[in-house]
Amino acid sequence: MRRPHMPMSRCFSWRGPGYFPRMFDGFEDERVDVGEVELRVRYAGHGPPVLLIHGHPRTGSTWHRVAPQLVDRGFTVVCPDMRGYGQSGKAQILADHSQQSKRVVAADLVQLMEKLGHPTFATVGHDRGSYVALRLALDHPDTVSQLVVIDGVPISEALARCDAKFAHDWYHWFFFAQPDKPERAIAADPDAWYASKAQSESMGAENYQEFRQAIHDAATVRAMLEDYRAGLGVDRAHEEADRRDGRTVRCPTLVLWSTRDDMEDLYGDPLAIWRTWAPDLRGHSIESGHHVAEENPDDLTAALHHFLS
Repeated sequence: MRRPHMPMSRCFSWRGPGYFPRMFDGFEDERVDVGEVELRVRYAGHGPPVLLIHGHPRTGSTWHRVAPQLVDRGFTVVCPDMRGYGQSGKAQILADHSQQSKRVVAADLVQLMEKLGHPTFATVGHDRGSYVALRLALDHPDTVSQLVVIDGVPISEALARCDAKFAHDWYHWFFFAQPDKPERAIAADPDAWYASKAQSESMGAENYQEFRQAIHDAATVRAMLEDYRAGLGVDRAHEEADRRDGRTVRCPTLVLWSTRDDMEDLYGDPLAIWRTWAPDLRGHSIESGHHVAEENPDDLTAALHHFLS
């Protein structure tokens, strides 16, 4: 596997808030075979490795304003598209949807990091990626050195607290779990379904185009829905088994949430939920909407740098 050897000053020059170079300028962009699928991955840097895991319906490009800042601060940064998402491979769909389980996705990412030369690494996950990050830390405790989860609580905890408000505001969890109808609804007008709250100006033009390419690909849409179907089934079962067995996250853990998202509305203090999962815990909010890596990359980068250093 080819690794970047360019001097940092040649590839990255962060010029402060409001300046963003071409997306992933200086990063390697490769497809890596991890067994069942190939993953599209962008990576660069020298120093402690950090894996950045995107959420739904984004791709690894959602980190394009954070990743170069972390590289400038001395980290090696790896931004994959999860299996099923973006330009990564799509696995054959199984009856129980376990081909898209967080356990399987986490195993992909361990293989990816090993092939890039990183037997241990810090893991950061946002939205659906936060569930994969948690599974990585639980299933591979000797591999994940530090865990960061952004805008999420464990799936089983969210479902245990499901009330009328959650069902109303997060109805998509349950709609996406239905067979066939979500695919048909989205395929009728992907932009109406997904892009109404996504803007080229806030996301960045290249990131926005990559996002639109993903939501207009029927195989990607189906795989993204399979993520939710696995979430209500096998992923919930895996977390409940962790609870019965007393498994917790062994590494230092940082929980971040966006002030203009709904974590506090739904759960009050998100840290109260996470304390039973991660004994070595800290966390705080960041002024932002849900897509914090795009909306407030500077404060997010500062928080990650402080925790990971």
